[in-house]
Amino acid sequence: MATPRAAIWFASATKKSSRGTVYIQCNVKPGASKTREGITAISDDAIEISVAAQAREGEANKAVVKVLSEALDLHKSDLQITQGLKSRNKTIAMVGSWINVSTRTEDACLRQVREYLDKAVDDS
Repeated sequence: MATPRAAIWFASATKKSSRGTVYIQCNVKPGASKTREGITAISDDAIEISVAAQAREGEANKAVVKVLSEALDLHKSDLQITQGLKSRNKTIAMVGSWINVSTRTEDACLRQVREYLDKAVDDS
């Protein structure tokens, strides 16, 4: 039986990639009203994101990346859906300027991500 993953985790730099990567597990709710769009909840298992876009032709995936880029203060190009392109359950990889600061520890990076996400939930 597989062990459950946390909603947010860090993968250290490797020989193939010189940058560390933060992954987040998301549960997406497409077709929400425009006023409810955003990060709606954070649990130990996943980040819940509501988007107004419908789940067709990648529209909801683009909306998810947009919502996360705004919440995490990252460029959209710093986010990539690595699993779940055709599913409501997605794994998203994040790289970026404040994630890969060499003086930042893994815990500090994860804490920063959590703070950005908590603020996004409070703002919605």
